[in-house]
Amino acid sequence: MTTSIGIDVGSGCIKTVLFKTDGDNYEWVARRNDKIRQRDPKELARRAYDEVLEEAGLKESDIQYTATTGDGENITFSTGHFYSMTTHGRGAIYLNPESRSVLDMGALNGRAVKIDGQGKVLTYRMTSQCASGSGQFLENISRYLGIAQNEIGELSKQADNPEDVSSICAVLAETDVINMVSRGISAPNILRGIHDSMAGRLVKLLRVIKANEGVTFLSGGLALDEGLMDSINASMVKMKIPTKAVNHPDSPYAGAIGAAIWGAYRYEKLAEQGSLAIAS
Repeated sequence: MTTSIGIDVGSGCIKTVLFKTDGDNYEWVARRNDKIRQRDPKELARRAYDEVLEEAGLKESDIQYTATTGDGENITFSTGHFYSMTTHGRGAIYLNPESRSVLDMGALNGRAVKIDGQGKVLTYRMTSQCASGSGQFLENISRYLGIAQNEIGELSKQADNPEDVSSICAVLAETDVINMVSRGISAPNILRGIHDSMAGRLVKLLRVIKANEGVTFLSGGLALDEGLMDSINASMVKMKIPTKAVNHPDSPYAGAIGAAIWGAYRYEKLAEQGSLAIAS
């Protein structure tokens, strides 16, 4: 039995999970999802680490491997670091074994990753640095419209005449929204237009990586936005991509889950080789 912790340091949140692994059997013991909100990510990661230990009734000495991913390279108490494409791929397989591609939709950018049945990364593509396909952009728009983020998805699904929104850059898209509000366009139609624009950019990435098997798993902070998922599926049909986008209630934790599982795997391999000093 290997006990491992995965810490996914994102631009907006830090996700922390604790797993017990016995061969191919995984027991999810504890979790946290903390918004950074201008706090020091290193201090917040340490606090989350201590709190998942407390929730599980464990001590630091009980953990065999602490794995970071995302922007967590500088977390000093970790055992090792994994690239986020690798961890989101493995987390997707854990949450939905039919996953063969992943759309990781974070606060600052989006990424499409093609994986095999073990979560191994085959190829990937990312959005540009422009924020108009990101969670931060959508958060800014919801704040301007006076809408809570957890209301966005359902409102978007109520649209009856979505407005076109610029997909070129965040500044132009926000200008579009200001003009729509002044013209009396309803919030659902504005939000659906934004979702459609974001989906178009993300699905183009899926087309490039040739996502044509299994299902496309949505991970990251926007994964639970049902309105965005509807737009992605509609865009996949339009672009003739023969897969379906799916999410999971624990989609935001995919990166942290993958880090914990890969950490346990690395620990076990080092143990087999008699090289555990490398992991200490």
